[in-house]
Amino acid sequence: MRELKVVNLNLVEYGKSLKLQKIYEEKTLNGKTDFLLLLEHHPVITIGKSGNSLNILFNKEVLKKRGVSVYQTDRGGDVTYHGPGQLIGYPILNLRYYKKDVKWYVKSLEEILIKTLNEYSINAEMIPKLIGVWVEEKKIASIGIRIRKWVTYHGFALNVNNDLTPFSYIIPCGIKDINITSMKELLNKKVNMKKLKEIIVRNLKIHFSIKT
Repeated sequence: MRELKVVNLNLVEYGKSLKLQKIYEEKTLNGKTDFLLLLEHHPVITIGKSGNSLNILFNKEVLKKRGVSVYQTDRGGDVTYHGPGQLIGYPILNLRYYKKDVKWYVKSLEEILIKTLNEYSINAEMIPKLIGVWVEEKKIASIGIRIRKWVTYHGFALNVNNDLTPFSYIIPCGIKDINITSMKELLNKKVNMKKLKEIIVRNLKIHFSIKT
């Protein structure tokens, strides 16, 4: 059975998070410990490997004036936005010790988030053929992953207390007319991020049968 170390990083610049993931990826590949990085990002739009820059509706100069940077990255998926108040989870897991199945892993992340949201009385669900987590056809969480030598990195972004306005700067996930929501919007109150992290960690450990 693997061990899991949770790394709380608070607000992190996106480029720095990529370097950190590479460091923990090597530790996971060569050791007995898996990692879960929990953090928030400075405002950033990221473009996945299957992404189209045309899904960004403003040029970099305009976005820079609004305090938003742009990164081309190696995760799966299209275009998305990250910002303060959104919980980012980067599980660095060696799937050789769980299940070497990419679709199973993505579904696992969806199930963990759905279970977590249910604990807040939010009726979240999956939508067939679409990746992520939804509440009444509004997207509340995005998932974009990368796997190298069966070690995972990148992960999920859950809208918690974040400003949703910057999602209007893009066509999220390349899906036109998509509606975005957050836990704060649904609950009409700010969510305690520390408590939310604890619930996600617990549910992740249960799902992957990781010892506590």
